[in-house]
Amino acid sequence: MTRGTQDDSLTTGARARTGPGPARGGGGAPGGIEVSTRGLPRWLDPVVSAARTVRPTQLSRFLPPEDGAGRQSAVLVLFGEGPRGPELLLMERAAALRSHAGQPSFPGGALDPEDGDPQTTGPLRAALREAEEETGLDPAGVQLFGVLPRLYIPVSEFVVTPVLGWWREPSPVGAVDLAETARVFTVPVADLTDPAHRVTVVHPGGYQGPAFQVASALVWGFTAGVIDRILHFAGWEQPWDRSRQVPLDWRA
Repeated sequence: MTRGTQDDSLTTGARARTGPGPARGGGGAPGGIEVSTRGLPRWLDPVVSAARTVRPTQLSRFLPPEDGAGRQSAVLVLFGEGPRGPELLLMERAAALRSHAGQPSFPGGALDPEDGDPQTTGPLRAALREAEEETGLDPAGVQLFGVLPRLYIPVSEFVVTPVLGWWREPSPVGAVDLAETARVFTVPVADLTDPAHRVTVVHPGGYQGPAFQVASALVWGFTAGVIDRILHFAGWEQPWDRSRQVPLDWRA
């Protein structure tokens, strides 16, 4: 893959935008955290473009409560390059967890006080911190290049900020704490876009949504929804049979 020549960066310290798209501008503050599109591979251009323009309602019908309720959290949507080209880093949550047990997900979790302001740089720091704690990746090798609008997970009452990253310098990863993480794995984007790997999951409670049968896992729920929308707005989505259904049970 060839790298681009974009130079759109911000060292986010006193102020950062965590709405649609990468933050822009210049300058910064001591202890800031940088969001930059400088030097990204050209294949990420459609994701950068989509992140700048996508609106919350285009990603999900579940949006943060207007009264500010919900627990602030962040996930790291980390793109890398593997043997089969572009790929995403995912993990499988431990089966004994109280929330979203056994589900494949992006690395991430709730903001801690030391992460900083939830309205500015807090989600950026939380996404990197949680990814390091859960998968052991080295945050120094990750280039943050954008932030998607905040979304909401009603069942757990999390307000989630998806933070986009480029795995510029890959590091070894694996389950750090088996009480929280069952495994860590990467999925080629080619597998995610392959219509043969796409299904619609149906929950007994009435939920239906896009899902992916990849890497010996069924990726569904919030994570699959974000992946589905990224593929769509990046122009990578291929037509797939939405009538192919996979039933979930009440424990899901």
